[in-house]
Amino acid sequence: MGLIRTTAAVCNPAEPDRVWEGTFLIDTGAIDCLVPRPHLEAIGLRPEGQRKYTLADGSEVAMEVAVGRIEFMSVFVGATILFGEAGSEPLLGATALESLGIEVDPLNQTLTKHAAISLRGGLRPT
Repeated sequence: MGLIRTTAAVCNPAEPDRVWEGTFLIDTGAIDCLVPRPHLEAIGLRPEGQRKYTLADGSEVAMEVAVGRIEFMSVFVGATILFGEAGSEPLLGATALESLGIEVDPLNQTLTKHAAISLRGGLRPT
């Protein structure tokens, strides 16, 4: 199995013409997305709070977060974005991928967009 990367764009929802585009690592082990702080600041995103995250080694770290619009594979999603260190690799996490109905095939290193997004278990008839 190899790594999967894709090009994606992040924009400031309050100023949609302010966009940063880059190559993101697909990380199904991460819940949220991560973008280096300088890129987020360049498009006018500012931290809206902090969250604690558990890293792969089991340690915890508090990271600043904001909400941004991420576009890739001809679709977009509003996503929680972590402010990463300068030079860190941008990550697309599981929540953004699942919200868009993107299936990850790590064996063949492909991403597939489903025609419909599942609502099973999420909504109940009233």
